[in-house]
Amino acid sequence: MAERYKIAVIPGDGIGPEIIEEALRVLDKAGDLYGFEVDTQMLLAGGASIDKNGVPLTPGTLEICKASDAVLLGAVGGPQWDNVDPSIRPEKALLGLRSGLGLYANLRPAKLFDELSHASPIKDIKDTDILFVRELTGGIYFGKSGEYDSSEVLSDGQPEGHVAFDTETYSEGEIKRILKIAFDAAMGRCRKVTLVDKANVLTTSRLWRKLFFEMSKEYPEVVIECLYVDNCSMQLISRPHEFDVIVTSNMFGDILSDEAGMITGSVGMLPSASLGAPGTPGLFEPIHGSAPDIAGTGKANPCATILSVAMLLRYSLGLTEAADAIEKAVVDAVTSGYRTADIYIGKEGEMLVRSSQMADAIISGITR
Repeated sequence: MAERYKIAVIPGDGIGPEIIEEALRVLDKAGDLYGFEVDTQMLLAGGASIDKNGVPLTPGTLEICKASDAVLLGAVGGPQWDNVDPSIRPEKALLGLRSGLGLYANLRPAKLFDELSHASPIKDIKDTDILFVRELTGGIYFGKSGEYDSSEVLSDGQPEGHVAFDTETYSEGEIKRILKIAFDAAMGRCRKVTLVDKANVLTTSRLWRKLFFEMSKEYPEVVIECLYVDNCSMQLISRPHEFDVIVTSNMFGDILSDEAGMITGSVGMLPSASLGAPGTPGLFEPIHGSAPDIAGTGKANPCATILSVAMLLRYSLGLTEAADAIEKAVVDAVTSGYRTADIYIGKEGEMLVRSSQMADAIISGITR
């Protein structure tokens, strides 16, 4: 009897429903070939949930996600929700899912497809394959924040007036568990870990660096380096091929992994996995946004979401062979010249295709 799995599916907003539809077709093909079945339950979150339920994430949706084997998410947000109360913005759904599911580690691979090197803004880019390991439930995004009116006066005589603040906090336990994931990942790759911090300014970063050096002693085979975040943002441009695993805090990881997305040609090719303790459901999603400007046009690139399905199979379901087959099919489709609008430049051999046609090419390439 085929193994059955429960997958909570959140299409989201903008292009989310379109790319999720294509990704689910890929998942079905993989299941047929590799002998597993999935029961999917479609759920609302983000802007779609605000419109129907008044909040971006309902307790009921979160409970269904907790009871699933994994969660697949499209994208959330859009300009129509820009003016809602900040406490219920669509992006709050992501924070609620991450914290509610205990997803403290975000894995974002940024791998250059040789055939797409022309799409990179970096000249002569080569051999770039970076894994970002981003802490996901701590730091400034989850720290204390607020606003107040101040009667204080600045040094130039101007009143402080209205003040807003966000606080970054990290514990030793939060840092150690993400560092371990980074070092373990490096052992299966090129055995190099770069810590990105701002230890010359931030107390939290100095704790990160102290624990990083301590843990490195447990992995003598791994080469280590530390970079300030501003320096790293430059080094990613000048020497992206020299990085292997980059581990960093929530906000720094959010920014740098998007930078890496453009380095590799298009964020439309980059998946992500958000993981917690073993046995808990992971959350899998493309790193790009909801792109409402192209929603419904067929221009959206489904590859990042399809590759997120491969990560779902590998990390949450343990179906490594099926994951490998999907990843190979994506590579083969790109190698064969299939291009959605974001990666098409009209070179000889390229074929401009719609979202569904790209998925068709990938599905036909999935084999045992």
